[in-house]
Amino acid sequence: MAESIHLHAGTPIKIAILAMGGQGGGVLADWIVDMAEHAGWWAQTTSVPGVAQRTGATIYYVELLPESAVRAAGGTPALAMMPTPGDVDLVLAAELMEGGRAIQRGLVTPERTTLIASSHRSYAVAEKAAHGNGIADPNKVIEAGRAAARRFYCFDLQAVADQSGSVISASLFGALAGAQALPFEREAFEATIERGGLGVQASLRAFDRAFGMARAAPSQPELVDTARPMPDVPERAASPRMQGLLDEIKHDFPVPAWPMMVAGLRRTLEFQDERYAREYLEHMRGILTLDETFGGAAKSWALTLAAARYVAVAMAYDDVIRVADLKTRASRFARVRGETQASDDQLVYATEYMHPRLDEVCGTLPKAIGAAILRSRGLSRALQPFFRKGRYVRSGTLHGFLMLYFLAGMRRFRRSTLRHAAERDALHSWLGQISDTAHHDYDLAVEVVQCRRLVKGYSDTHERGDSKYQRLRLAASQLLGTRDAAAQLRAMREAALADSHGEKLDRLMAQAGLTARL
Repeated sequence: MAESIHLHAGTPIKIAILAMGGQGGGVLADWIVDMAEHAGWWAQTTSVPGVAQRTGATIYYVELLPESAVRAAGGTPALAMMPTPGDVDLVLAAELMEGGRAIQRGLVTPERTTLIASSHRSYAVAEKAAHGNGIADPNKVIEAGRAAARRFYCFDLQAVADQSGSVISASLFGALAGAQALPFEREAFEATIERGGLGVQASLRAFDRAFGMARAAPSQPELVDTARPMPDVPERAASPRMQGLLDEIKHDFPVPAWPMMVAGLRRTLEFQDERYAREYLEHMRGILTLDETFGGAAKSWALTLAAARYVAVAMAYDDVIRVADLKTRASRFARVRGETQASDDQLVYATEYMHPRLDEVCGTLPKAIGAAILRSRGLSRALQPFFRKGRYVRSGTLHGFLMLYFLAGMRRFRRSTLRHAAERDALHSWLGQISDTAHHDYDLAVEVVQCRRLVKGYSDTHERGDSKYQRLRLAASQLLGTRDAAAQLRAMREAALADSHGEKLDRLMAQAGLTARL
């Protein structure tokens, strides 16, 4: 076996498996132990659990020692309980970033370690909660793996498992066999799966596919294409009414803006209704007029392209009504069933953790009532205790579903709510600033549009992002008329995106002599 681990007299094979909850890391470790023991080897597995499913993976550690080595030593072997940096032969990672964490921990070394990692991503809480796009760059992990590992296998083992109707532990086991990193034949691997007795055929299918991919793998894994394809622009809309909106985009707007305009139209239509989608087009016509007036054609319509995305994002904000709508969609229940691989005769219940604050609840009330409650210190103080703790809602039960379904149905009243009034005023203020800025500095106006990416989510996440967004708008107004204003605002925006607390943004504003607070 060309890639097999080199055995040293009396030294066990040392294997670290990094997997999140539900990925079958324990099953994979048990399979390796079972296979080794049936071959007459000594084997031991231990595990160190992570904090939670996506804030820390469990590390399973396996040591294997052939019987001949045990006899030569003349006694019962003492096997280690956990991996030691620089002393691991094989690392299996059930997700790409877990492979990166193994490299950071020093478990992967170029003289010794074979690294097998799935290239798919399961995003961490920090990535989801980050302002803007917080997704870590997968290619940095791949490049680090190329440098750190003796041999590196990396392809989408989760997709292999999904296509086979199995779980990623089976495809990881197949990749391990295909990599020939252990001194056991393929038949020994397959016999181990068969002895397990559960989901055998599906596991064997995943094993076979991953085995073939590992055998055909290049000497170094290729980088992941992280480019996002532009939204499609259909020839025909799904209905005659929507066809009119599509025709307006194609007739009134430049071709480069069509894909993002279609995406914006879909988003606002899904968020509210056809009238709301038409409001989106009217806002975009105002942006296009600015673009045409101040040389947008020579700059590839940068202002219109940026606004096509972020005006739609600003209009389709995250509120309690939208959250309830997303949690009660049939597509979400289907996705949950697919992720849990539930069979048709199994019941699946999703438990939602929800912690709406008083201002969010008031935001769903009619403007006058919600504002009156928030203005009243006595009412606010009396109601606050009811919102100090989060609630667990089982959306799969009749009571839980109907509660969320009722909230989602309040979409028809959204225009009369306090939250919508606040978002509408904020949108008009932002559009007004874009217009005023474009009259003096086109490039700075584009950056003012881009600043809207700071605002996302709801509750505390929305509050933190909006605070930095407002500071950037203030900075833009102070930078107007100065040299390199657009570049300075861009640097401040990147600093705001990189720091959840906004300290880097405050330092940059202070260095530029700007007022950092409203």
